[in-house]
Amino acid sequence: MSHTGRQSANTSKVLCVIMGGGQGSRLFPLTKERAKPAVPLAGKYRLVDIPISNCINSGFRRIYVLTQFNSTSLHGHISRTYKFDHFSSGFVEILAAQQTFTNTSWYEGTADAVRKNLIHFLDHDFDHLVILSGDQLYRMDFREMVDQHIDTGAEITVATIPMPRKECHALGIMQMDADRRITRFVEKPKDAALLDPLKITDAARKELDVQVEGDAFLASMGIYVFNRKVICELLDNPLSDFGKHIIPQAIQSHRVFSYVYQGYWEDIGTIRSFFEANLDLVSELPRFNFFDMSAPIFSRPRYLPGSKINGAQIDHAVISDGCIINHANINRTIVGLRTLVGAGTELNRVIVIGSDYYESADSVEKNKRDGKPAIGIGENCKIDNAIIDKNARIGNNVTISPTGKADNLDHPLYFIRDGIVIIPKDGVIPDGTVI
Repeated sequence: MSHTGRQSANTSKVLCVIMGGGQGSRLFPLTKERAKPAVPLAGKYRLVDIPISNCINSGFRRIYVLTQFNSTSLHGHISRTYKFDHFSSGFVEILAAQQTFTNTSWYEGTADAVRKNLIHFLDHDFDHLVILSGDQLYRMDFREMVDQHIDTGAEITVATIPMPRKECHALGIMQMDADRRITRFVEKPKDAALLDPLKITDAARKELDVQVEGDAFLASMGIYVFNRKVICELLDNPLSDFGKHIIPQAIQSHRVFSYVYQGYWEDIGTIRSFFEANLDLVSELPRFNFFDMSAPIFSRPRYLPGSKINGAQIDHAVISDGCIINHANINRTIVGLRTLVGAGTELNRVIVIGSDYYESADSVEKNKRDGKPAIGIGENCKIDNAIIDKNARIGNNVTISPTGKADNLDHPLYFIRDGIVIIPKDGVIPDGTVI
């Protein structure tokens, strides 16, 4: 996407804030020990790499990430990944919710999180504050949004995406006039009578070249641009959330405009959406392209060897760095960093998140004596429709499948969510187990 702006945004006058999200309970157990933005993606990335990379590719290099739950692995990832040189003003910094003498509460919503850190932000020289979500998969040039914001004289711009009717019940739906100014906003409308008047008009459909079949509606992407003065005004109250409270009220009192985005966008809020978005990456033409080097997705450089394949059959898979795959059969699967797969094993529609380290021979021997398998996936296993979290130990002759089980289930060895079996981080599945 080439960048052509009339009055182009001064990238040094923009501050970006990425919302780390709450507990991420819908992504449990992937969020059992890590913050939502630290959830691994596509074999070698983490969710937070997406918004940070979009900021860097847009020329915006002053980035805060707000977080409050399980932020240790997120801190580690960000501090090891995003280092700008000493001579630029760029940074990626985490601001964790902290209790102080005057304030003992956690972040109560997106607006509350920004309010509690406003004093940090106002220390910087910026005209525009860009607020982003930490758990979405998309590629956007934010300069175009900021340029439109400046051109329209907007005080707030909300990124929106055309959506079919069936998706609207879970999203904030907007209505805009011919100038793209937002006139109405309804949060998660369940009732058709509420929704019908909000559909995109035929004239707007034609002008925007909307590709959605049937009725289309403008949904908020949770991406906002605020003028400096306006964000201070709007947060001078106890309201806690942008989508639920701040934006709907601001439509009455401020110039709020819609920036319409029409590329691929996926909100990775549930285990099912996480699973499907990852598996889409193994298709021949994935909807999100990690191979697009005009706007690369950055992550931590790890200096791992190339993966070694010893006679496996592999069809539609992503194999990350540092793996050793023996005579296995791998189909529609993502194989994460440092994964070891034994001979005779079949993986079908599996996301293997990988390992943080290679186990030493001594450790393998010691665990063997204790009856624990080595890190990785053993021999002659059959696994389908599953997520294997980091550092899991799966023995030989193990079968894992959700077939014939409840859609949601908690078991000492595994979890089932949205019909997908999840082996948790550091999980141990002994030889011969059938799930």
